Amino acid sequence: MSKSTSDGFEAMAFELDHLFIWTDIGAYEADRLVSFGLVEGTSNTHPGQGTTNRRFFFHNAMLELLWVHEPEETRSELIRPTRLWERWTHRSDGACPFGICLRPVIGSVETIAFSSWAYHPPYLSKTMSIEVGKNSDVLTEPWLFQTPFGQRPDQYPVEKSQPLDHGIGLREITRVELVSPAANHLSPELQAVVDTKQIKLRVGAEYCVELGFDGEVQGKQVDFQPQLPLVMSW
Repeated sequence: MSKSTSDGFEAMAFELDHLFIWTDIGAYEADRLVSFGLVEGTSNTHPGQGTTNRRFFFHNAMLELLWVHEPEETRSELIRPTRLWERWTHRSDGACPFGICLRPVIGSVETIAFSSWAYHPPYLSKTMSIEVGKNSDVLTEPWLFQTPFGQRPDQYPVEKSQPLDHGIGLREITRVELVSPAANHLSPELQAVVDTKQIKLRVGAEYCVELGFDGEVQGKQVDFQPQLPLVMSW
């Protein structure tokens, strides 16, 4: 059953839609994921925002490796409030290299999990927006956002379907745990996301994200550090 947080938002009314990790140009780090046994989906660009990606889809969520390919767009007046440029350029120099996107569960009231502002990137229609956490200026925390069109990858329409069957056998992300040097001092927005139970947070010397799959019943783990701040357990 859902429970209300101190902000009045519904806990457990949200799901992880996707997680992104800032990378070098071209995301060569994705090649290690392919060698590990993941099947890469299609990449896409974000016209007007200046970013592009490489993506890996699971049944319930997506992992995105993201970089800036058009600095002029990312530094433009429209995009500047997102602080995406600073987050990318300082990803190895104190800025948190992650972004967390949530979506409402099917049938839930259309609410946002955290205090937010409406972001209208050029690649969306003028009637659509992304809700960005008001902690977007806090570079030591993940970039938090919700999209109005988020859904499970295994429920995508045929024309948008992506490969979901991986050689290593991973199906669903069942744990997201962020390791952060700033985990003891959370903004209200990040605390609200923690309250949804979709992510965990603990203190560590370096930024890292641990993804657990399928309940982690096999007791196996692979560490992609230092090239990629990612650990997978299944």
